[in-house]
Amino acid sequence: MAVQIGAPAAARAHQELFAYWASLRRGARLPARRDIHPEGFKRLLPTISLTDVLPGRADYRLRLAGTALHGVYGREITGRRLSEVYSTSAADYWRLELDKVVAERRPTVGVHNLAWRGASHLSILWLRLPLASNGADVDMILGYDAVVGLGQLHSGIRAA
Repeated sequence: MAVQIGAPAAARAHQELFAYWASLRRGARLPARRDIHPEGFKRLLPTISLTDVLPGRADYRLRLAGTALHGVYGREITGRRLSEVYSTSAADYWRLELDKVVAERRPTVGVHNLAWRGASHLSILWLRLPLASNGADVDMILGYDAVVGLGQLHSGIRAA
């Protein structure tokens, strides 16, 4: 399992990545993947992900998953679709959350328990940020996940 961090540290990391993403916006235009430079958030890279929005929005594919995510999922998930990574209920959860990012063109944040992975005492405090090649239509999602213990989830962060 990946290294756990406290909820306050996870919240600070979320704020840091959100601020970086927000600095790339051009008015109402969303940043594109080409605008993202990993050196801008180097310490977060182990649990960063990039998720492709597949045509028709029927599914999503993890284009990139940071090295620490291997410990969360117990295997490499880069290049896999949601249905190949998660149980049916967890895939449905992520599809719903990612659909919101795409439809609303806004960041979302939440907590997802790892019970589906046999670790109900752990959760992922997650952030998903929309990216759009043309500035408008979300075609990729930048993500950050922090593994926290259940006792640490009183951070004040709520799902958007």
